[in-house]
Amino acid sequence: MTTSTILLTAFRAEHLAGAARLSHQANWPHRLEDWEMALYLSAGIVALDAMASTVLGTVLMTPYKQDVATINMVIVDEAARGHGLGRRLMEAAIALAGSRALRLIATPEGLPLYEKLGFCQTGSIIQHQGQVRHVEAPTKVRLAEPHEISAIVDLDRRAFGADREELLRVLAKIGRLAVLGDGSGITGFGALRCFGRGEVIGPVVAASAEDGKALLAYMMAGRQGHFVRVDTAEATALGPWLADQGLVRVDEGIAMQRPVIRRSGAAPLTTFALASQAFG
Repeated sequence: MTTSTILLTAFRAEHLAGAARLSHQANWPHRLEDWEMALYLSAGIVALDAMASTVLGTVLMTPYKQDVATINMVIVDEAARGHGLGRRLMEAAIALAGSRALRLIATPEGLPLYEKLGFCQTGSIIQHQGQVRHVEAPTKVRLAEPHEISAIVDLDRRAFGADREELLRVLAKIGRLAVLGDGSGITGFGALRCFGRGEVIGPVVAASAEDGKALLAYMMAGRQGHFVRVDTAEATALGPWLADQGLVRVDEGIAMQRPVIRRSGAAPLTTFALASQAFG
């Protein structure tokens, strides 16, 4: 097999089953429904064999308005590796992103390619998962009301650095949003949805680690014995607390940006859990 016999084309719904095969091959937990959500929010490229019948590679570019995009779901079939296909897919995704700043979460295997393409390391993302232990729901957190979505979008924009309204509206539709308030307005929020083997909590945005834990605890409450995943930046230092709740550290990714954008001053809000490693 050579790259000259592999066709790159737009990722469409007809390619979802082939993409799910690749994620299963890579031991990723994504269900077909998870792929459908990712494609709905993204533009993407697939690599097809010479007969255009088998998906050999995938990449998605998830745009957040015109400022930022994440590059995700970069997978190459085991049989097609070693021929530069990963680079072709990445270059196609970068072209799709246009002038947007780019972010991604890299595996150690993908790191050398991303560095060659101009991405720089900015931190570590730690994957925690497991069966939730008994957690009490904090009284200062409650389910979000539909009219509060604009305030939630604003909090997320201030923490993430880009407008993710479409993502958050999808999460509100397929999952649950919760908010933390002090009586004068919303000061933090969290989301929970079905994903992979169980459920994932994120994004979680708050002004302090205490508030971040409260939002996470609210989402875990009533889920004793359920399988839950949380992806968090190592810098949040939530690892020991998550382990106490039954979510042990199982993997680590490398956060990267192109270009690296330094935010002025201390951010008033922190993302304590990612929506996912794909979406940031």
